[in-house]
Amino acid sequence: MSIDNRLPSSHNSLADWLDTPLGVYTLAREREWLDTVTPDIFGFHAVQLGLPAYDLLRESRMTNRMIVSPDAHPAAAVAAAFHQLPFEAQSVDLCVLAHTLEFTETPHEILREVDRIMRPEGRILIIGFNPWSLYGAKRLFSSASPPWNGQFVSLVRMKDWLELLSFEPSKGKLTCYIPPVLSTTWQTRWNFMERLGERWWGVAGGVYMLEAVKRVQGMRRIMPAWSASAQKERKFAAVANTVANSVANSVASGDTANTASKHLKVIK
Repeated sequence: MSIDNRLPSSHNSLADWLDTPLGVYTLAREREWLDTVTPDIFGFHAVQLGLPAYDLLRESRMTNRMIVSPDAHPAAAVAAAFHQLPFEAQSVDLCVLAHTLEFTETPHEILREVDRIMRPEGRILIIGFNPWSLYGAKRLFSSASPPWNGQFVSLVRMKDWLELLSFEPSKGKLTCYIPPVLSTTWQTRWNFMERLGERWWGVAGGVYMLEAVKRVQGMRRIMPAWSASAQKERKFAAVANTVANSVANSVASGDTANTASKHLKVIK
């Protein structure tokens, strides 16, 4: 078994690493989760921050899907720094951050900017490497090239960051329990650890995938106002019910004439 600690010198970015056998395996597990989650998130505007070579919103039903990259890329619709996004406040329904926060010196600024552009009840999907895993242990032996030179943020700390910004974690999953091996043959042999890991050591997956909802305190649903005609109809319906009940009681007591004249005045 060979551990993936001999990446070629040309692999100087995360995108390069994702083209390696281990990167392909990792990305496939991440896209499997995204392809399951994104179709059930509704809205109009979805944004993907980073990894422009990979369409992580391919299964989203939203009309406007944009990839943002800090560098000019043919697949990126917008070229902008992640902490200065050219979007209006509260204008985005879904934002995907796949390994965006590990490879930046300003993760808090990026999260604050994402908070600014997200609509109330909007969703963010964060994918990160788990430091408390075999992937995390790999960083102890090889930290010179991506992704091992990234600042892995634990799932617990990520949740704390989100809660400070009023994001509420709603669902998530961990994956990539196998050792970070280079050979696809060994990946197949170790694949049984995916099933065992989900059951027996769920917090030790190499990658975590988290969905969080933006909550805004004091919000309430605005119901449509009743029209004047509808209110008038409800008023007369209430009066009619009252008359009917009174008449029924009067019939039982024998005083139908006086009751009928009294309630005719009420209706007028």
